[in-house]
Amino acid sequence: MTMSEITKVQLTELLTSWKQGKITAEELQNWMVTHYDPPEVVIGKGEPEWTQEAMNIVMNEYEIAKIEKFRLDNAQFAIDFVNCSEANFNQTKHLFIQDGFSD
Repeated sequence: MTMSEITKVQLTELLTSWKQGKITAEELQNWMVTHYDPPEVVIGKGEPEWTQEAMNIVMNEYEIAKIEKFRLDNAQFAIDFVNCSEANFNQTKHLFIQDGFSD
């Protein structure tokens, strides 16, 4: 059985499409619900551990959050978190979690 995979590039492109208005928040969440299914899906194969963790956090949050809480104006925080380095992991995580969604 072949496992499907979500790559960093694929996730970044999806988030960028949402940021640019090419897809809606509902379409973003539907993609997450449809494709994000660990452990059946490999997340960020070959990427550093912090990138894989960031990808999992971003996809999980967009999968479970209420769509009306998504902040398109702060979509860049999700993109930055997925593309973080080990050195700025905690900072980009904080920005994404704190400001990526409205309360």
